[in-house]
Amino acid sequence: MLISEFCRRTGLARETVRYYVRLGLLQPQEGQKGGRHPYLMFGEADVHSADVIRVGQALGLSLREIGDLREARRKGELPIEDRLAMMKDQLTRLEAKSAELDKLKAYVRAKIAWQEAGERGEEPLLSDFVNATASG
Repeated sequence: MLISEFCRRTGLARETVRYYVRLGLLQPQEGQKGGRHPYLMFGEADVHSADVIRVGQALGLSLREIGDLREARRKGELPIEDRLAMMKDQLTRLEAKSAELDKLKAYVRAKIAWQEAGERGEEPLLSDFVNATASG
């Protein structure tokens, strides 16, 4: 598929795709057409790579880290034990982020309820939710 279809499939901007190609995160084939600048031909493996990049970024990895990990895996230098340890570490980080979001959601819900009740009583404070969750 050409870059325009790849962008539609992945939701990535054309400039982002070109940047990922320059970094080596995506490795499309070069087509026969295009002269000095051959067309880039993307396949399903590139769609999967785009998903991996998106997940890596969501987990807080930099593009460099994602590239280094993918290269190590391609070379067989990232054994399953290391991959599992990394995934478990990322899960721990995601659970911490989730707990933080739960605190913020509880605070916002309390603030909405307080405002819907005419702002009567004590105004909810974020510190009340952070401290209550941390100690409970």
